[in-house]
Amino acid sequence: MSGTSVDGIDAALCQFTPQGDWRGVEAHVSLPFDSELRARLQALQSSGPDELHRAALAGNALARTYAAACSQLLASARLSAPDVAAIGAHGQTVRHQPGLHDGTGYTLQVNQPALLAELTGIDVVADLRSRDVAAGGQGAPLVPPFHRVVFGRADATVAVVNIGGISNLTILAPGQPTRGFDCGPGNTLLDAWCQRHLGQAFDNNGAWSASGQVHQGLLSTLLGDAYFAAAPPKSTGRDHFNADWLASALDRCGTSSAPVDVQATLCEATAAVIANDVRGHAPAAIELLVCGGGALNADLMDRLHSRLPGLQVVSSAVRGLPPLQVEAAAFAWLARMCCHRQPAGKAAVTGARGARILGAIYPA
Repeated sequence: MSGTSVDGIDAALCQFTPQGDWRGVEAHVSLPFDSELRARLQALQSSGPDELHRAALAGNALARTYAAACSQLLASARLSAPDVAAIGAHGQTVRHQPGLHDGTGYTLQVNQPALLAELTGIDVVADLRSRDVAAGGQGAPLVPPFHRVVFGRADATVAVVNIGGISNLTILAPGQPTRGFDCGPGNTLLDAWCQRHLGQAFDNNGAWSASGQVHQGLLSTLLGDAYFAAAPPKSTGRDHFNADWLASALDRCGTSSAPVDVQATLCEATAAVIANDVRGHAPAAIELLVCGGGALNADLMDRLHSRLPGLQVVSSAVRGLPPLQVEAAAFAWLARMCCHRQPAGKAAVTGARGARILGAIYPA
């Protein structure tokens, strides 16, 4: 999995019983993108010259990086290619506009699954979102059904928030359909602002944002975006929440705050959006499990605790799956569902006309 943070790859080797029951993660590796590939992928987030050519070559480079992650994973587990049924390779989302333009819209991931199959000798399952979009859905988030498998409880409602570049919430209530949607920005704006002002890829442990002061005017401006008030199903991405969006908010509220105070405000806004969605859509939840890179941001976790008093806000690691493994494991599960021709999409989550088999298989 390489998500909207565009920071690197998390690869998880997952095991299931022959009946499809979840057994767990056997091994995990994280492989950061080199600066050149990261820049190429980020540049494709917006229109520019020769996009088709650049996207094709970026897909090749991404496939080679995926292959390197798979090689490291197999080595760490002391396995070889024939031991693996399939690789779930999501690709790198560069545009996400479901339902727009012509009534169907599209979601676009840079990828080269044929090359990945060639390099690894393992079947590859890719293009996991477009069938849901074709069926009228958002194509995202796709992980809530997997959250049900690993985190669902028969005796209580549980909420799960994945804080990657974008944050997405899952609501798991006993005896009720799985629900979920994208909340809004997660790490994407925090990372971009940190890169711009500190020259660092991310705010390590949230130390920089914790040292700033929240600008209430900017916070109100950020939280006033219409997306946050829209009803699910809904999904979003860098198409909407990007540097231009932040620049517009800064202009509208007329702030001349220090960069550290803007970082603190962005962190507070991220926590506020998630907390508002938990209270509004999962009022019966007894705990909020946090996964993704945001779970490693102590300042963001503290802000979530402050905004959700009385609710257990804990890392997904306490339930046996560390934060950086969850989404990669989810796409392994989605790949297995595709290989066995089992529908994995959830209409209650994405708004599609029904459950669909997600993904396309590239045989080794």
